[in-house]
Formats: sequence, C-alpha cells, structure tokens
Amino acid sequence: MTHKKLLHLVSHFSYILTNLTTIMTRLLTLLFFFTQLLLSQHPSSMTKLKVPDWTKDAVWYQIFPERFANGDSTIDPPKVEKWGGKPKRQNYFGGDLKGIIDHLDYLQELGINALYLNPIFESNTNHKYHATDYYKIDDNFGTEETFKQLLSECHKRNIRVIIDGVFNHTGRDFFAFDDIIKNETNSKYINWYNVHSFPVGPADKPNYECWWGYGDLPKLMADTPEVRKYLLDVTRYWMKTGLDGWRLDVPNEMSHDFWIEWCGVVKETNPDAYIVGELWEDATPWLQGNEFHAVMNYRFRNAVIDYFVNELTSVTEFDSVLKRIRDDYPEEANSAMQNLIGSHDTERFLTLLRSDVDKMKVAVLFQMTYLGAPMVYYGDEIGMEGGKDPDCRRTMPWDESQWDTDLQDWYKKLIKIRNEVSVLRRGSFKTALVDDEGEMYGFWREDGNNAALVLINNDEEDRTISITANATDTDWMDALNTVSYKKVGSEIKDIKVPALSGVVLVPKR
Repeated sequence: MTHKKLLHLVSHFSYILTNLTTIMTRLLTLLFFFTQLLLSQHPSSMTKLKVPDWTKDAVWYQIFPERFANGDSTIDPPKVEKWGGKPKRQNYFGGDLKGIIDHLDYLQELGINALYLNPIFESNTNHKYHATDYYKIDDNFGTEETFKQLLSECHKRNIRVIIDGVFNHTGRDFFAFDDIIKNETNSKYINWYNVHSFPVGPADKPNYECWWGYGDLPKLMADTPEVRKYLLDVTRYWMKTGLDGWRLDVPNEMSHDFWIEWCGVVKETNPDAYIVGELWEDATPWLQGNEFHAVMNYRFRNAVIDYFVNELTSVTEFDSVLKRIRDDYPEEANSAMQNLIGSHDTERFLTLLRSDVDKMKVAVLFQMTYLGAPMVYYGDEIGMEGGKDPDCRRTMPWDESQWDTDLQDWYKKLIKIRNEVSVLRRGSFKTALVDDEGEMYGFWREDGNNAALVLINNDEEDRTISITANATDTDWMDALNTVSYKKVGSEIKDIKVPALSGVVLVPKR
C-alpha cells in the first residue's frame, strides 16, 4: 500500500469517526430538546422563526476591543504594554471604544455593515468575560457616552452593532458574590450562586459552582427570581441605548426557560434586534422561534477546515456535511447564520493554513458566497496570524506596511460583489457541481428570476468546464474575473476557473 493511499484511508477513517460523534451528539441534543419542551413553562410561546430582515444582508466583523485600536491613551490600564507586543493571559495593550470609532471609515471601505463586539462591561480581565458590573462600560474602554457615540457613528454609516451578553457567570469581584464572601449565609445574595460550604474558597480551590471548574468564574443561578429580574433589567437598560442585538456566551449552560423570557424582553424593546448564540454543536433546540435567530456557525467552520485546510473530506463529503447543517435548521435561521472561519476562541485561519494565502483566498471566496452571513475576525483581511488563545488575540497593526494588501483587496472585492448581488445574500442554495477528482465545487444561489453560479476550484490546476443552467439568461458575466460567457443550448460553455480560486457568474442585464 502506498503512503498516499494510507493517508487517504486514515483521513476517511477519521471522517467516519467524526460522523459517528455527530450522530451521537444529535441524539443527545434531541433528547435534551424534548426534555426541555416537557419542562418548559412557556409552551405557548413557540412560534415560527422569523429573523430581522437586515441580518440577511449582513457582513459581520468581530472586534476584540482591547486589541483593535487605542483611541484614548488617557484611560489606558496600569502597566499597559507597547502596541504590537505578545498577547498573554493577563496583559493589556490599551484598545478601547474610541479606537473603534476612529476606524469606522476603514470598516466601511472594507464593506462591513455589522459589528460584533466582545464584552465591554466592567471587568478585571483583558477579555472582559469576568463581569464585575453589568451596568458600567469598562473604565479602560470608555464611558456609556462613548458607547452611545459609537452606536451613533455606526448607525450614520448603516452599520449595526451587537455586543456580548455574558450572563451565565460573573467574576468573583461582582457585588453579589463579593457580598457572599463577606457575609456568608447572612448574605441577601446567598441564592444568586451555588456555594457548597463556608468560608468561600479561593479561585484555585472553588467550593462553589463555576464555569467548567474555573474558580474565577462563579456561575449565576439565573433561574432564581431575583437573579432573573436583575439580568432582565440589565438587558432592558442596554437595549434603550439603541443596541441592535446580542451575541450570547455559553447559552447552552442556561435554561431554555430563561432564554425564552430574556429573548421576549429583547424583542419587546426592539423587534428588529438580532440574537445569536455561541453554540458549537447542533443548535436546533434554540432555533424554534421563541429564542435565538441564529448561532455562530462553528459547524460551518469545521466543515471549511476539514475540506480546505486539513483535506480530510472529499468534495462529495464537504457538500454532504453542509447539507446536513442546512437541513438541521429552519430556512430563516440559515439565512442569518454567522458563518465564521475564525474567532477570539480559535487559531487564526491563516495560521491553520501555514501561511498559505492562496488557500485562504479560495476558502474566503466560498465563505462570502455561501448561504448565510459571513463574519470576518478582525485582521484576517490583512493577513493576521496567531495560534490558540491568547495568541489569536494579537493587536491589530495599523502600520499598512505590515498588511497583506493583496489579501485585503480580495476581501474588499468579494464583499463588494456580495453587497451588490442580492441573490448572494438572499437566494436559496442548490448544489450545481461535485467533482472529487478535479477538486471542483459549484452551487447556484437563486431568488425568483435572479440567479448566480459560484464555482470553486480547490486544486492547483486551472479548469475549464461547462454547466447546465435552468435560468433563461443567455449572457453571463464573471463578476470576479470580468469575463463574459454565453449560454449555448442548456449549458454555459467553457467556463475558465482559475486554480485555487473560482468564478461568480451573474446574468448580464
């Protein structure tokens, strides 16, 4: 047996194991879902899912505020390090909300129309997932007025803004937990957390319920009436600022009953607000119409990595995995999914590719033309790299000599095409070509009489192919490479598809 055949067998064995794991996960998810339906106190609130219309046109950009830009050095944290230094668990570089405001023109030129910000509330960590005050913008990020200014400047540019809602846990310095440390069983907040014994142990030896055993993240008992009221009031407070929605941290570790009521509060305040959950596996139970609109689509990311990066799947298997994800979710949810290839919790995509920019380009081409809303992790568009957390949270370089401007132009071009061709944002999805040997993948995006054909060439050789087209249009233009083609009979003939690239055919009208 040749080395290549052996690798092929190993990769397919790995793929089979992955599928078995997926099946087991689904069965457990369905069991959990039906259990929640039986236990839910709000069965009448189940409705058909309807996503905010603007989310179908979104091109997302995720910003980790502490590392994007320093716009106000007067509010830098103590011992702030030089911009561009090595990110560590507990070091700071001075990124803030003013820095984001200062670079909105950059985002607008890139074509971005929706922002997701990692936590911005008061916290004693650089990532802000250890909340100490939900009613206060972190001192090192600015003030509530700064945040309102950011919202105003974004809305002037037709850019929507959502923020991170971290309601499952707090930091130890949060007022309620601090009161329990001081007053033990006499604390009026004793029911806000699940403390097993007293005195309250240190973070490295927690004797209380916390997130994944991390003692510096004590878990809130969100179903306790006092805690629930507090979190709902916090949500109402920030919704009144004009916020466009929320990304919810680890929502699977809180009850469906809580989220049903919480999402009702959000939608009552702003029916056009978007709610997206951080759910890495099948999120079907949360997408039934009374909770979230969509999720951060990590399943999409896994499929992209298995195909474009690790080469574990064939084109046929890639297409099958994507179909499975689409079939799991309501059509409305699929149109609003945050399709990401990287985030603050993952290695940078270019690092996974071992700095192969050409491979990144073809993957991004797929991301920008596929069903759902693409999301760019800050700096990916200029070639930023980084390993696992915290290395994936490097500072954004604003010295353009450090940018891969060719990659940036590629992002701009693809985003511009997506923003101009409505069927790429709102059209349905249908597979058009699956070619395992030639590493070719094609799909139609269709919406009524509008259509676009996307062909992806993941091979290192150019291809020329013809495709059957049901559309009546006879003249087609490749929006990516500005080449014209004609439909002869039932086929668009002799389409030239460059290596590690693709074409985006739209009718010439």
